[in-house]
Amino acid sequence: MSQAEEGPRVAVAVVTMGNRPAEVDALLTSVAKQDVAPARIVIVGNGAPLPEFAERLGLPGEVTTIEVEENLGCPGGRNVALQRLSELGDVDVVVELDDDGLLVDGDVLRRVRDLYAADPRLGIVGFRIADENGETQRRHVPRVGAKDPMRGGPVTGFLGGGHALSMPMLAEIGDWPAEFFFAHEETDMAWRAIDAGWTVLYEPELLLQHPKTSPARHAIYYRVTARNRVWLTRRRLPLPLIPVHLGIWILATLVRTRSVGGLKAWFGGFAEGLRESGGERRPMRWRTVWRLTRLGRPPVI
Repeated sequence: MSQAEEGPRVAVAVVTMGNRPAEVDALLTSVAKQDVAPARIVIVGNGAPLPEFAERLGLPGEVTTIEVEENLGCPGGRNVALQRLSELGDVDVVVELDDDGLLVDGDVLRRVRDLYAADPRLGIVGFRIADENGETQRRHVPRVGAKDPMRGGPVTGFLGGGHALSMPMLAEIGDWPAEFFFAHEETDMAWRAIDAGWTVLYEPELLLQHPKTSPARHAIYYRVTARNRVWLTRRRLPLPLIPVHLGIWILATLVRTRSVGGLKAWFGGFAEGLRESGGERRPMRWRTVWRLTRLGRPPVI
């Protein structure tokens, strides 16, 4: 029986800025070792040239490399890969992986394929992220207050570092919000998916090894995080919930942020989010608010 007959056809997409060649080689080698070969691999050079990966690493499936002249950010770069896969029209699921991640287990793509084969309304599958010592940072567990990274099930969000997306879902709800560039784009997509009746699943058995990092390592972190949070609420929340959500996060930021420079950048980004458009407003339905609340994360925290 062919792979196509066994279940959904799975592609892999990787976006890189060209500054992690050794890590990208290791990631793609781990993809090549999967016991189910991807139908396609798309590698995007996000403002960076790409070497010839396929011949050097013995990659399986059809390999497509795309170079874009400028850095489009995380969501913009991913959209380049998704657009090419959509044009090709011969895959059902895309697994997107950070360029410094690593698939430790050889059955990840097979597990992804089987999950989607079992549930036609499965939209997004989030992977467990752990460092080389097997530790998962608490902020990487997609539940409020969660301590156990091995507890899977339906959730309200997922991690951008390692996840799978249904192509039929993307055709219905749209691609990544490229305007965000970095931060909160996963929440925007998860809320749209759930509002459209798709399931977001956290599956801790799907492991992506990833170096332990802090989001504040990015120079633009405070500004873009604040700007995108305002855009997220303006795009997706019913009007009465917008001031509640933003008020809670203003208080949380004042409590958590120890840097005066960080606070200044955060409030500058907040003002930018109010002043500039973050895209079309399509607020979620109130029944989606209730569904998110039942899943443990009402859309105000």
